[in-house]
Amino acid sequence: MNRAMLIGRLTAKPELRYTTSNLPFARFSIAVNRTFSGRDGQRETDFINIVVWRKQAENVCNYLDKGSLVSVEGRIQTGSYDDKDGNRRYTMEVVADSVQFLESRAQRESRPTSFETSGPSPYDYQDTSSVSVDEDPFAQFGDSVSIDDDFLD
Repeated sequence: MNRAMLIGRLTAKPELRYTTSNLPFARFSIAVNRTFSGRDGQRETDFINIVVWRKQAENVCNYLDKGSLVSVEGRIQTGSYDDKDGNRRYTMEVVADSVQFLESRAQRESRPTSFETSGPSPYDYQDTSSVSVDEDPFAQFGDSVSIDDDFLD
């Protein structure tokens, strides 16, 4: 089974492109924190290349920006090519089946536009240990969510 599920922040604003047959696609990368700290106590980050196609590519380019928090689900695809010096280069990317936006526009706009290099990483996940079970974590989004029972099958 080839399945990848990632949560991270975009490292740059994605750019919409088109194939010769006019099929939209976008390439971008996300920064994903590892779940452990290194010897120096700092959490390391992996930068994962993503490609997304069709309408999702258009949505990603229209609504996301550098630093946007997303969830990506897809498959890992590898490849290789010869560079201009004749050296074999290997590639790895996630071909996204689904890109979910994990923060509202208001949250994204209230986030600082530049991140400091000292202090906590901008890619650290929010500590939810103090969130009460009785609180609605999606209350600030303002929209209702409806999931069809057939979706779970």
